[in-house]
Amino acid sequence: MIQHMFRRKKKTNIWLFSLQLGFFAGLIWGAVRGLFYYMKFTGIVPGFLMEPFFKHAYLKTLPGYYAGWLSFILFSLVASVIYVVAFRKLKGPWPGLVYGVAWWLVLFFALGPFTKMTRPATEYSFDTLFSEFCVFLLWGMFIGYTTAEEYTNERVREPKKVLQ
Repeated sequence: MIQHMFRRKKKTNIWLFSLQLGFFAGLIWGAVRGLFYYMKFTGIVPGFLMEPFFKHAYLKTLPGYYAGWLSFILFSLVASVIYVVAFRKLKGPWPGLVYGVAWWLVLFFALGPFTKMTRPATEYSFDTLFSEFCVFLLWGMFIGYTTAEEYTNERVREPKKVLQ
């Protein structure tokens, strides 16, 4: 009984969790984006987020590729903090899927063409748009489902059975 009174429930630090999640989301899905570009599934350079700041020719080089990967990691850090703060209580994979599609729409149909990160979506092939859509869909599901599992996992709230 005394041990039960002093046992604390360990809570996840929301900020460290979201930064760690964003780092790995950017690392993994940035690598997938790079692989898709290398295999010519997409015509959008991996460093498209840095397009307003660097010349396109630089972003096609190896250092530009790594700079683009880093920019995707930084973007994922921000996106995961937003998701964890705003939507961490949502259950299942669907909110994350919607989140990924929302970012895809923003980056390829609204903010991207406006800031010259991307050309208008009508100028890209179906393969490029579909490949980018799939990457962002899975990226969003990775962030959303990982968050849902951490913050809505009911097993950790159940009392532990005492072995007798």
